[in-house]
Amino acid sequence: MADILNIIKNAVIEGKHSETKDLVKKALQEGIDPNVIINDSLISAMDVVGINFGSGKIFVPEMLVSAVTMKNGLEILKPLLVGDQSKSRGTVMMATVKGDIHDIGKNLVSMMLEGAGFRIVDLGTDISIENLIDKIKEINPQVLGLSSLLTTSMFEMKRVIEELEIQGLRKNLKVMIGGPPVDQIFAEKIGADGYGANSTEAVELARRFTR
Repeated sequence: MADILNIIKNAVIEGKHSETKDLVKKALQEGIDPNVIINDSLISAMDVVGINFGSGKIFVPEMLVSAVTMKNGLEILKPLLVGDQSKSRGTVMMATVKGDIHDIGKNLVSMMLEGAGFRIVDLGTDISIENLIDKIKEINPQVLGLSSLLTTSMFEMKRVIEELEIQGLRKNLKVMIGGPPVDQIFAEKIGADGYGANSTEAVELARRFTR
């Protein structure tokens, strides 16, 4: 069993899309539990990818290929996990704030978080505060990830956090922000709980927030 799990792990790290899908199917045919495949192959692979990215061994294009490969493998396993939320590390809601339609960074972070075992609710781009608040009340995530690429939209993050306070939703919700125009100083200034300079840091933040 360990052999095929390691082969899947390496296939994800190397970004081998079709091979990963076939290997995941083979592992299922051999009777390996889907959660074991997720934890010992997919999540384990993305941990390595995150370390390699953080050390400068690989760059965003390579990381994105691995993330997409992981997601392809996960799609095969998802139907077998319906109703089983106990294995999830927690729910992370992701959104690009109002006035901004950029989503490449947000999508990469979402895939990395999913690869780390989180349930992801991606609201998309140009999300109004009203829609965001409604979805938070409906889904009750543990973490909210806000993204912005434009300096003209970054202060929308501050308005979101202020509205969360007004609505009494901040007590059990951690907010992390990311994007080129923001940094740790800005995060502290607007009352966010953390700032992720890249997808690896965002995953570490989410893990810390949900321990």
